[in-house]
Amino acid sequence: MGDGGLMKEAEDVADQFLQHTKRYLPHVARLCLVSTFLEDGIWIIFQWDSQSNYIATSWECWRILSDVFLLINVVVQLGSCVLILSRNFVQFACYSLFGLLALQTLVYSILSTPVFLMRDLALGGCLLLLLAECHVENRSVFAGVPSPGQSSPKTVLQLWGRVLLVLMFMSLLHFDLSVSNVVKNLVGSALILLVVVGFKTKLAVLTMVVWLLFINFTFHAFWSKSSQSSMYDELKFDFFQTVSVIGGLLLVVVLGPGEMSIDEKKEW
Repeated sequence: MGDGGLMKEAEDVADQFLQHTKRYLPHVARLCLVSTFLEDGIWIIFQWDSQSNYIATSWECWRILSDVFLLINVVVQLGSCVLILSRNFVQFACYSLFGLLALQTLVYSILSTPVFLMRDLALGGCLLLLLAECHVENRSVFAGVPSPGQSSPKTVLQLWGRVLLVLMFMSLLHFDLSVSNVVKNLVGSALILLVVVGFKTKLAVLTMVVWLLFINFTFHAFWSKSSQSSMYDELKFDFFQTVSVIGGLLLVVVLGPGEMSIDEKKEW
């Protein structure tokens, strides 16, 4: 009874928070979501020569090819961020970023690095949720009801968006037997399961957001390092990728878990 009361109280606090922030949350979610693409596009501009030389040396190709690759990265990332934040051609922007993520996965051999692959897939989950939000906006103009027993595109996007988002959390799990890591892994695994099946989704997602914010400002504090050190760029990369996933999690709160979730079934 005590546990049930505590859970109910936590859900009430979450509902109050969402009630007070519902006007701003979609905008904050979008800004957080595009932050890693925005940061990377700007970073490439300021590191153009070193990056172009590095790619040309690694690929053993002409410098012009590495310049073209960097130009594609800058144009697609910054252009898509502008479109998403201004809510213009959002679907086109999302598809462009999907294509860029796929290109980067091949070029940087991310397929052979499980942690980075999971984080890229988590970013893909964020984009799926953004597409689901666009679908909501479109449906508000052209009303329609999906056929009974048939999942709407929005529902499928929400499901896969949730599933891919939790891969960021999985990339943070550490498999050693220290007490602190065992506790973190157990709590993290429980939250992952709740989000995937869509049970107590709002509370689980907001708890994930708080946890990721703590991890981000504690372990990815790139500003505490010299801007000339390699750790600075690595931590900054991790920081903004995590912020983007936080944006995706906030979109889950904005949109709800969708029809393919325990929460939705319970409401029925």
